[in-house]
Amino acid sequence: MAISALTLVRGRERHLANLMKSLALQTRKPDELVIAWMQEEPHEGLPEIGLPVRHVFVPGDPMPLAAARNRAADAARGEVLVFLDVDCIAGPGLVEAYGAAAGERDGLFLGEVLYLPEGVVGERIDYEALDRIGQAHPSKPDMPSAGVREEPDSGELWGLSFALRRERYRALGGMDESFHGYGGEETDFAARAGASGLRFYWTAGARAYHQHHPVHVPPLHQFDHILRNAARFRDKHGRWCMDYWLSQFRDEGLIAWDERADRIDVKRRPEAHEIAGALQPGERLFS
Repeated sequence: MAISALTLVRGRERHLANLMKSLALQTRKPDELVIAWMQEEPHEGLPEIGLPVRHVFVPGDPMPLAAARNRAADAARGEVLVFLDVDCIAGPGLVEAYGAAAGERDGLFLGEVLYLPEGVVGERIDYEALDRIGQAHPSKPDMPSAGVREEPDSGELWGLSFALRRERYRALGGMDESFHGYGGEETDFAARAGASGLRFYWTAGARAYHQHHPVHVPPLHQFDHILRNAARFRDKHGRWCMDYWLSQFRDEGLIAWDERADRIDVKRRPEAHEIAGALQPGERLFS
């Protein structure tokens, strides 16, 4: 089965270059890379990686994440879609592992992601060093030693790294483009996929490494996006998503909300100094 790797980009020039380099180091290279640009022009001087690279441009502000995933999927020619966040470096076996899993069964396949501190990725990708330094997210389970392990909770989907067959993505209608800006669209997609009967699997060998970028705790810089998309999710599914962040906003005195509420009441908006103060030092890996 032909495999298309897909990524979305706004900014993150160095991160994209490292992602592209990692695809050139795969034990089984993808048949193409599709880059969905959420900006007017592509970055210059992208590395040559020995496989076709195709570009689609997706206008819109705030970041049209759902639309960008859909346009990338529309442009892809492979039977298997491997979605990788631009912050990810693909481990050398990632494409092969996802391709093997998708070739054996219909499903949505999840891979391990190790988080890296800032300043550890040089011009040359050193996988031994990344394995040594990278940290698994504390909320994620251990990976299977071989093959796949079914995951009953569709909410385990994070958009950093996952794969599925293109025909399945299309049958599900792709991402819901009524989610604008940051947050919610992947959780909605996962909920719809799970409700359709699609099975989810943790996939051995599909390791990626998350390149560092600044983290805000709480994510006050995404305040409006999170409130809007959380409300949209509840309208569709009758429950809240991103409740961890909503709880943080509530604890900061910004909103009145709890899990039983049918709406979010904004008490006040975060001020500029609060947003700046939420920015964490470089050693903070997780939001």
